[in-house]
Amino acid sequence: MRTLNKIIIYIFLIVTALITIYPLLYVFSAAFSKGQSISALNIIPFGDGINFNHFRYLFKETNYLNWFKNTFIVAALTSALTVLIASLSAYVFSRFNFTIKKTMLMTLLILQIFPSMLAMIAIYVLLLRMRALDTLWGLVLVYVAGNIPYNTWLVKSYMDTIPRSLDESARIDGASHLTIFFRVILPVATPIIIFLAIVTFTAPWMDFIFPKMILRSPEKQTLALGLFGFVTDKKSEFGSFAAGSILVAIPFIIFFILGHKHMISSFGAGAVKE
Repeated sequence: MRTLNKIIIYIFLIVTALITIYPLLYVFSAAFSKGQSISALNIIPFGDGINFNHFRYLFKETNYLNWFKNTFIVAALTSALTVLIASLSAYVFSRFNFTIKKTMLMTLLILQIFPSMLAMIAIYVLLLRMRALDTLWGLVLVYVAGNIPYNTWLVKSYMDTIPRSLDESARIDGASHLTIFFRVILPVATPIIIFLAIVTFTAPWMDFIFPKMILRSPEKQTLALGLFGFVTDKKSEFGSFAAGSILVAIPFIIFFILGHKHMISSFGAGAVKE
């Protein structure tokens, strides 16, 4: 009976794994196939061999490198500004007491409840009046503003667990608040900072809606907009779309390789016992 149960479990796990992995293999295979249309692709991954024509097409016939550059600029600036503003705000809320502290925290929480889609018209009007439409910095401004409420709460919750004795020891040695923040609190809070940086980098990198609303010029397009142009009603270049989609994953692979070990070591080194 136990053997039968194990066989059933293994079969279920294998089938589930195949269902999950097959679409990824199919897209990966499409990137190296000869044909462009999805109907021309072999149902068996890599059944038609390996070809690099789609990658050559991306780099020679399209503005893929420019889309990549624009997206990287937007994502990197969004991540850096969000980490700086959210961590500073979290430090203030975590370590200081002032009259409207609870009111401001509740306001941040309430702002996070409403989806950003409700404010799209207001965002468009504001950017229009600021002359920020069709600009990368306008897109960065939208992302950073949307990231601050939740991420401030997130980082504050982590900083609340850091012993205040560290602050007091540094203050006795004559350290200022900025020195304490950058040299004492941030090193201990490295795990949440790395997590925040990765998460806030990912959203702009993958987003389609706000770039579609804000950006107009072909030279300002991001990866999501550019790749969407391959699979529209009038155009079916799934092979090129698949090739571009694979390249999109490169920054995340690099982030994972560089950040995974550092994050684990930071969790271990950041454990402080009073």
